[in-house]
Amino acid sequence: MLEKSFLFGAIASVGLASSAFAFTSQVDAQTPAEIRNYAKSVLAMEPERRQAFEEIKKLIGGREIPQIVCSDSNSLSGLPNKARDIAVNYCNRSQKIVEQNGLSIDNFNKITRDLQGNEKLKTDVYNTLLDLQKKP
Repeated sequence: MLEKSFLFGAIASVGLASSAFAFTSQVDAQTPAEIRNYAKSVLAMEPERRQAFEEIKKLIGGREIPQIVCSDSNSLSGLPNKARDIAVNYCNRSQKIVEQNGLSIDNFNKITRDLQGNEKLKTDVYNTLLDLQKKP
């Protein structure tokens, strides 16, 4: 569950932040630049998400890893101290990545939420992710 949460709070089943917000009925269109910046952020966060997940998994052992949502401090409170520190560090680094890619956290989270109900946006983000991974 944490693995999915980390990537898509980093892309829609996915939603590091997506599960923390109610779905809105009105979906605003994102610009191509916002979609590209979103995809760049997701790609940059992924290695760090995996590393954080693996570290937390080792600390927790065989127990189920709870869903972690960076924008919900309650989701972090159930973690042991060291695991919480890892999650908080990941969240802080992710925020910097998003901002370095020209998006606000609010805009990143909005795109993440919108992915859940907008097939065109999903396709656009998916294609952008593929395109970014092809180019050096």
